[in-house]
Amino acid sequence: MDKPLDQIEFETMLLGRHMNLLTGRGDGRLDRSAYILLSRILAEGPLSISELSHALGLDASTLNRQTAAMLRAGVVERIPDPAGGIARKFAVTDEGRRRLASDRSSNLSGLARVLENWTPEEAAQFAAGLGRFNRDSERLDGRPWPRD
Repeated sequence: MDKPLDQIEFETMLLGRHMNLLTGRGDGRLDRSAYILLSRILAEGPLSISELSHALGLDASTLNRQTAAMLRAGVVERIPDPAGGIARKFAVTDEGRRRLASDRSSNLSGLARVLENWTPEEAAQFAAGLGRFNRDSERLDGRPWPRD
């Protein structure tokens, strides 16, 4: 694995594994799809199945299953389109905000443990490189993630 592409492929595979180990699932934690959907809805405001499909590149049947589970869990609710459109939209409930904030806090704690021996400069360089990687991936996919 002396080629940078080989190393990046290998390391991103491990990154996904390590993030799952660090953050874990269960004990009332959101599943990965709910975490992503809640994050996107909070970033953009209420979204319909069609808008979620366009934003995430998922088919409507997948999103219907995921949002149905989220409705049952009480982390989203269906609301009329605030702009007056026909399609109902999904909005994050107070419970959804609370659970997402709790999961993010756990994620940040896990990352802080990993980075505890890094200098602030090293952490900033890693964040910048990872941000660039994600933005360039989104550019190729045509689905940018809203950022502050």
